[in-house]
Amino acid sequence: MAVSQFSLLSYFTQLLKPELFDDYAPNGLQIDGRAELKRLAFAVSATQDSLSKALAWGADGLVVHHGIFWKGQGARPVVGPWGERVKLAVRNDLNLFAYHLPLDAHPEVGNAATLAKALGLSQLEPFAITKRQPLGIKGVLPASLSASALRGELGKLLAHEVILASTDENSEIRTVGIITGGANNEWVRAQEEGLDAYLTGEISEYNWHDAIEAGIHYFAGGHHATERPGIIALMEKVKADHPGLEVTFLDSDNPA
Repeated sequence: MAVSQFSLLSYFTQLLKPELFDDYAPNGLQIDGRAELKRLAFAVSATQDSLSKALAWGADGLVVHHGIFWKGQGARPVVGPWGERVKLAVRNDLNLFAYHLPLDAHPEVGNAATLAKALGLSQLEPFAITKRQPLGIKGVLPASLSASALRGELGKLLAHEVILASTDENSEIRTVGIITGGANNEWVRAQEEGLDAYLTGEISEYNWHDAIEAGIHYFAGGHHATERPGIIALMEKVKADHPGLEVTFLDSDNPA
């Protein structure tokens, strides 16, 4: 059963409330495609790889966390590898929906919330409030774990190598703050809120030293890997709420 572009966009707007966020990117419909959708693909990022896979699958639309357009780009020619992304969607009448911070922060299908639930965290609360909206989520582990044990659990959960910056990998962790992706400098939020640990996707050279000196356990599980869970959770919700719509998740090989 086909779903109209208008009704799908309204659904995403009502669910994710992008108007509440001061984001780095335009959230919502980034490229206007066909009016009716029967097949909807999902991916972490709108790349040539994900766009090509979506078109090969016969998608009418692609929903991503990282879209094609970002506010800092300014006016730019539609040329080169980036231009090819735009042309792939436009030439094939493919709708491109993108949701950045709204998907990071959502309490049900958000990247941070989905990871928190997978870890079994309880007492979940919004974390790192920025301009009245949270960037992530915080909670309490069901039982204390050593930093090294939590690193092992995260590695299995994310299917990705996890970097741990810690003064003592044997010390116990109970409280965790999560902001997925490239929030490497936000570890200070976890320190400010008295949390034991901080989980994100990336870590910079200076973060390693700063976090250790501050006494926080800092886990970096990969930008792409930490942001797979939310887009998959969003896909499952769309599937449940639109049973006639065919959906699929298209992953890309990305160790970063």
